[in-house]
Amino acid sequence: MKTDDAMLLDHQLCFALYRASRAVIRAYAPLLDPLGLTYPQYLTMLVLWEEDGISMKTLGQQLALDSATLTPLLKRLEQDGIVLRARDTDDERVVRLHLTKKGGALRKKASGIPIAMACRMGNGADAATLRRLSALREELAALTQTLDETA
Repeated sequence: MKTDDAMLLDHQLCFALYRASRAVIRAYAPLLDPLGLTYPQYLTMLVLWEEDGISMKTLGQQLALDSATLTPLLKRLEQDGIVLRARDTDDERVVRLHLTKKGGALRKKASGIPIAMACRMGNGADAATLRRLSALREELAALTQTLDETA
């Protein structure tokens, strides 16, 4: 077998992205455990910290999660006293998500996570590492957009 064979697993971009994604999620775990959050819950909280009162539909679109995945995740956050789900007063079909006091306070506790992750992904959180990670994020966003447009 040739080492330049396009069918080799290690030559697949999809596999490199898959392994990187799993490694990133594993690296988040020890930072999120003290907060009592899973990685998908953390992503949910990032959105809610930006826009309290967002609709469940909009949240699902931003996170690329369907309601079958999002509902149990939100139910757990609600049971933990972090979010409240409430029907929209103008349209009862819409479920809005609101942070509780505990959910809002969690933001401060989570504030060091981005820098801690930058340190884990490079040589500390120096300017070169931050530029490299920003460029990588932009490349991945562009790749996602391209794939979404061609799907």
